Amino acid sequence: MSATLTEQSAQERNKELALSMVASWNRWELQGIIKHWAPDIRHFSEDREISSKVMVRAMEGGLAAFPDLHLDVKSIVAEGDRVCLRITVTASHQGNFRGKEPSGRKVTWYMLEELRFNEAGQVIEHYDVFNYLPMLKELDLVPADVL
Repeated sequence: MSATLTEQSAQERNKELALSMVASWNRWELQGIIKHWAPDIRHFSEDREISSKVMVRAMEGGLAAFPDLHLDVKSIVAEGDRVCLRITVTASHQGNFRGKEPSGRKVTWYMLEELRFNEAGQVIEHYDVFNYLPMLKELDLVPADVL
């Protein structure tokens, strides 16, 4: 079944909004992300629901540990009211991360984001899945031979 022009327009708008949020991350402007959230947004990290307050604290903590982080969108797909992004994150370890003092090392991790939008273009559901293993190896927090 093909989407109507209206559905296609909403999907394109939602993709643009998702990429706008990525651009805000890359400028380290958290308010540029948060402004797209609906007041009753639901966040799920690794399928565990968390509050917006916890999500913001996690975002702030990420920027404190990796203040130069950069998100590189490898693919973006929209279907219905959802947008999925496959992202590679690169950064320098310049702040405390999980008890590990700053090492200055360049690190990489991977993430998938799924955003569900309402008709007004606000994010009403946010799901993320992280693959921190490459970064944990680079910081010597897990053995290099862990798969």
